Amino acid sequence: MPTRARGRPVVLLLLLVVALSGCGAAASPAPAPGAVPVVRPEVLAELPHDPAAFSQGLELHDGILYEGTGRVGESEIRALDPVTGAVRAASPLPPSYFGEGITVVGDRIWQLTWQDGVAIEWDRATLRPRREVPVDGEGWGICLSGDPGTGRIVRSDGTDRLHFHEPGDLAPTGSVAVTLDGAQQGELNELECVGDRVWANVWQTDRIVRIDPATGVVDAVVDASGLLDPARRSGADVLNGIAHVAGDEYLLTGKLWPATYRVRLAVPPA
Repeated sequence: MPTRARGRPVVLLLLLVVALSGCGAAASPAPAPGAVPVVRPEVLAELPHDPAAFSQGLELHDGILYEGTGRVGESEIRALDPVTGAVRAASPLPPSYFGEGITVVGDRIWQLTWQDGVAIEWDRATLRPRREVPVDGEGWGICLSGDPGTGRIVRSDGTDRLHFHEPGDLAPTGSVAVTLDGAQQGELNELECVGDRVWANVWQTDRIVRIDPATGVVDAVVDASGLLDPARRSGADVLNGIAHVAGDEYLLTGKLWPATYRVRLAVPPA
């Protein structure tokens, strides 16, 4: 444990810290405990979704809805019609892999695996695998924040941490702990990067949280309970799939859900 400095050096050190804290970009202020807004999704349309798809990742890009599915022996990467849900193209993962989240990076798609220790890089045009790269720890959700050349990959692993990676080869660059009202927010699952925020499904719940990745602070919560009606919820699994459409509109679905919902999320601006 480091020893504590005494006397004048402490005062000088405090003055230096205060002076430096005013330099550079100001960090986003953390919401006061209990002040995080909670909103309900406004349903704009219901669209078909394959009820056999164990959805692990969802992303809309250039008019194509890409979906990664899970389960050993059933995992796929898919290109879908975003309106009809029809499968335009699909490729299976190696039969021993459990597929997880996906994200588009230029002409490629990264897809995580759960506990297999690798991510698969797919050719976006053909859905053929290019290579596999090692990933330390479990893979849950993934998204690209920023441009492919200058941005970074954000990854979840089911804990309260977001991990950051280089978009070219997924080399790790750091991580941040996520908190909601000052408490750890764990079970972070499928991710969607929108602007300078990260949206995360919270596993085993009907909640989605919006995170400032610079601080790890949750600044908005979506309560999507009841989105899939009880009659069709039987046999379906948890909410897990969020794709940004435009503005405040998103696509939401879940594992084994028979529907995808186009919704408006009227959260306060980031």
